[in-house]
Amino acid sequence: MGVMKTNQGTNRTKRIGVPAAEEILGKEFKCLNHGFVRLVDYMGGDDRVVQAARVSYGKGTKTVSQDKDLIDYLYRNRHTSPFEHVLTEWHCKMPIFVARQWVRHRTARLNEVSGRYSVMKDEFYIPDVDEIRKQSKDNKQARGEELSLNEQEEVLDIFLQGQEKDSEDYHNLLDKGVAKELARINLPLSLYTEWYWNIDLHNLFHFLGLRMHSHAQKEIRVYANQMFEITKKLAPMSADAFQKYSLESLSLSNKDRQGIKRIFNGEDPQQVAEEIFINKVERNEFLAKLESF
Repeated sequence: MGVMKTNQGTNRTKRIGVPAAEEILGKEFKCLNHGFVRLVDYMGGDDRVVQAARVSYGKGTKTVSQDKDLIDYLYRNRHTSPFEHVLTEWHCKMPIFVARQWVRHRTARLNEVSGRYSVMKDEFYIPDVDEIRKQSKDNKQARGEELSLNEQEEVLDIFLQGQEKDSEDYHNLLDKGVAKELARINLPLSLYTEWYWNIDLHNLFHFLGLRMHSHAQKEIRVYANQMFEITKKLAPMSADAFQKYSLESLSLSNKDRQGIKRIFNGEDPQQVAEEIFINKVERNEFLAKLESF
């Protein structure tokens, strides 16, 4: 796609690509054992954000530093609509359990491979042994302490045997002539799927902000981190603004501000936290924010 810019005095348009993005366009970047992400098309980069914000400007009338200042201002003050004028198209391959977390972001358009029409490949996700851990005691949706090596290998063997049996059963059903839409129903969440995913830059940043977070499951963080590296080539100034004002920023509630004011006045942080925050989770989040300074 690329930026479409109107020539002066004519109705003709010229496609302006982003050189760094053109160099990696269509290139697969490996994620997990069988997965990947690749940018297959785009419309616009930082120039498009600037154009959308200013509506119209003459080439050469603004400097790069002014463009960067404008993009920073837009992102810092949550003027998000100019970022929606940059469109990205991705081809992604991931385990189904990652896809189900991914598809929670409903601000994109996607087309996924269908097991009703296609025979699914025998490709399954297997975690690294050191990633096989116990359930976290503090976080209901996360991993915690390590298992022993023997326990990790035992769990890994259970994964492998289950995947092998599910795959064998799937192909046996197909050999019997069972419809593909039925034969697939016992396949596990570790099976890989793939799709084309189309999303604008503003909503891509929202996705990345949530899925690059340390509380997101590691497997989807792998994809999000790789996509951010690609996005930095497509729209480096916008990606820098996202990193400064979103990824590396803190959101302070009214209670947070009250607590910080009291701490500035010399009160003990732990006592302030216990007095202001009745909810333990909220209290721990506040203390974690203090530790980040």
